Amino acid sequence: MRNVSFKNTTKRTALARAELTASAETIRRVQNGDTPKGDPVPVAKVAAIQATKKTTEWIPYCHNIPIEHVRVEFEFLADRIAVEVFVVSVAKTGVEMEAMTGAAAAVLTLYDMLKMIDDDMEIVGVRLLSKTGGKSDLPKRSDWSAQVLVMSDRAHRGGYDDRSGPSLEQALMDHGAGSVSVKVLPDESDLLVDEVRAAAERGISFLVITGGTGVGPRDITSDSIAPLLEKSLPGVVAAFQSYSHSRLPTAMFARPIAGIIGQTVVLAIPGSPGACEDAMACLMPSLLHVHSMLAGEGHP
Repeated sequence: MRNVSFKNTTKRTALARAELTASAETIRRVQNGDTPKGDPVPVAKVAAIQATKKTTEWIPYCHNIPIEHVRVEFEFLADRIAVEVFVVSVAKTGVEMEAMTGAAAAVLTLYDMLKMIDDDMEIVGVRLLSKTGGKSDLPKRSDWSAQVLVMSDRAHRGGYDDRSGPSLEQALMDHGAGSVSVKVLPDESDLLVDEVRAAAERGISFLVITGGTGVGPRDITSDSIAPLLEKSLPGVVAAFQSYSHSRLPTAMFARPIAGIIGQTVVLAIPGSPGACEDAMACLMPSLLHVHSMLAGEGHP
């Protein structure tokens, strides 16, 4: 199965449709409740709901996710019965397969309950009509720039090869950054403040600072940046802390910080490669929407 452990939990919806072609007489009898096995519509509705909840038991690569809501609707047309199934979940992956499975089960149930009165029925067009949730809801932007500052005395001295900076650079490029620069600095407050101010003056869209957010004697990043921020972004910090702590208990000791200077979004996160990967998985691409908000644009 695909690894979805890094994904955020978000509200997911999907709408699927399936159709059963049948004779006009069969459709009339269904509408009038005149069928040998009883009214097939409520049975098909229950079948759709049950199948939605049981999708993972017969589609091997589907993830087990909580099903929060299932709505089943029937439409009687001249030559067919259409079933639409709408599914809602709050999960890390979508509910497309659950919705399509439910729609398919509904028309299969109709077929089973009507086959003795109509030999020419046919199941046609099980398809996904729409879905929402996850990263696909956010348009990808490429009109932004980024800079990464790596705060580390040892890396600046050449004591080890930094991996966090290149990891952030690649992640930012993957999310559409037009340009990304990386610079390694020692844990010195004056140098960091100068770099942050310079980035804001150049109009860098995102400034990501990695390292120096802990409680050690040389961890000066958070305290140095806080006075510079014109607006803080506590929701960004809360989202990252919640995400991090659910994966690593010692993340409680980190002091990440986020805010805005002019048109520059500043984000300071721990220095480990794992923390950098978590930050990008948790915050991107949602964080890109802040520039639309700064420009006075609406929400997607």
